[in-house]
Amino acid sequence: MLYQAYQLQDDLLAPFRDAAKSSKAVVEQQLLPTVDALRQHLSAGLEMISRFQLTHARPEFDIPKVRVGNRDVPVTEEVALSLPFGNLLHFRKDIDTPQPKILVVAPLSGHFATLLAKTCETLLQDHDVYITDWTNARDVPLEAGRFGVDEYVDYIIRFVEEIGPDTHLLAVCQPCVQTLVAVAVMSEDKHPATPRSMTLMAGPIDVRESPTTVNKLASDKPLSWFKANVTARVPVRYEGRGRRVYPGFVQLFSFVAMNVDRHRAQHQKLYDHLANGEIAEAQKIKTFYDEYFAVLDLTEEFYIETIDRIFQRAELATGEFTYHGRKVDPGKILKTALLTVEGGRDDICALGQTSAAHDLCQSLRPHLKRHHMQANVGHYGTFNGKRWEREIYPVVRNFILSME
Repeated sequence: MLYQAYQLQDDLLAPFRDAAKSSKAVVEQQLLPTVDALRQHLSAGLEMISRFQLTHARPEFDIPKVRVGNRDVPVTEEVALSLPFGNLLHFRKDIDTPQPKILVVAPLSGHFATLLAKTCETLLQDHDVYITDWTNARDVPLEAGRFGVDEYVDYIIRFVEEIGPDTHLLAVCQPCVQTLVAVAVMSEDKHPATPRSMTLMAGPIDVRESPTTVNKLASDKPLSWFKANVTARVPVRYEGRGRRVYPGFVQLFSFVAMNVDRHRAQHQKLYDHLANGEIAEAQKIKTFYDEYFAVLDLTEEFYIETIDRIFQRAELATGEFTYHGRKVDPGKILKTALLTVEGGRDDICALGQTSAAHDLCQSLRPHLKRHHMQANVGHYGTFNGKRWEREIYPVVRNFILSME
């Protein structure tokens, strides 16, 4: 009943949000200028009420153009390949000079791939960028079948095949494991589209290294507890009716609970900016939370397998990972160069968890391995923000360029 209870609460709150929106319009249009201060405070309060909701639809990437060299180039989103649980999205640019092809492998962790919009925007300056654009599981009919960890690897391989040879991979957070597995499988098979390089950023290759609060939460309870308490069946009103999922709202509530004071402070700032007429400052906070509060459901099998295989048993790090029953050996990777990136203040994926990939890729020659530790950044700072743009991205760009 978890999903039904959430949906009932959201339905009950909807009229109040709608009323707040209507009242805000009236306040802004009809109150006299002599009560301007009162108008702004009322308007701010009503807007805060109207924003009290989660959304379940993918936001826009909103990358209309990008600076390439000394000119602005239009960017067009194109679906290069459409599959039930996700699309291969291409950010096409009309330029004459070919650029390195890169597939950004986005996490399936309760948010849409648009969480990496700024990551892609930065990469677009020097690369031909694709991204795994995952579908909300509650919108995928049961007839589409299952989607677990192995199927995620299937999708990476299929997307790389679609892009073609000499593709570079950049995985963020959770899918670093699946990306390494995909490259190991393709390398062992001598697949003609085996990627030229892979960049693994803040991912749980070996969670036994410096366990974080997130790692401990995933390991403290048996799988039966997670299945009974945090997964649910999709209500009948959606395309995926009957599918068992790990709802995105559960993941979001968990993350918010870890940093309640910070989120409360940010919303107080938002109210103050709105009440003071500081539109630009308010918009920055609203933009962040519009993305943060857009949630995506995961299939139950993917969620449970991730906890079991990646967080509780660390199958890849211990040499026990199998792909459709086949033992995976990263030691078979001979030509795909490896760059790992970690944040010095990452409280989700701690130092050492991602760089563990270097020990697993034991057959790679030294000149094909690199590691970058970025001091003074947390988890999100490794792929978003000023440190990413000014300090981490140049490392990624130069690494990829050196492998061309």
